[in-house]
Amino acid sequence: MLEGKNINLRIAERDDVSLVMGWWGDMQYMGEYQDVMIKTQPEFERIVLENTIFYIIEKKDKVRIGHITGWMIGRAIEIGFALIPSERGKGYGTEAIQLMVDHLFLTKDIVRIQVTTDVRNMTSQRALEKVGFAKEGTMRKYFYAKGNHTDHFLYSILREEWKEQKKL
Repeated sequence: MLEGKNINLRIAERDDVSLVMGWWGDMQYMGEYQDVMIKTQPEFERIVLENTIFYIIEKKDKVRIGHITGWMIGRAIEIGFALIPSERGKGYGTEAIQLMVDHLFLTKDIVRIQVTTDVRNMTSQRALEKVGFAKEGTMRKYFYAKGNHTDHFLYSILREEWKEQKKL
């Protein structure tokens, strides 16, 4: 478990598959920028077991309020995250991103962590910038969701930038 000030991150396990299925199949949870993921139970089990998916757990009530996940791309890791709608805008996403970034740079031999986000998703952009991610550019018509191709911004933080922030 990764411990923060207001949240903890706990790795998702096989027993968590039904909750992941429910969240990723819920339009409200996935938000206005993503499509829901309709997959079978075995497909979700494979996703949960083959990827690094952490639950975001609110410390005070010990309730699972979202997820953050990472997957390898060469010597980099891309992360994605979401919170249940009632918990957005409270700083939990920013804290989850910071915990994940610290964990990944401390435990993995990677040079960068990257995130793509819909150009309209100002909340995620602010959270990423607070953690120290730099906007690298626009990926045009990068993602297809809800019947439209949408542009995404690519954000990244490099190991040396993270070290400078942490004064390591």
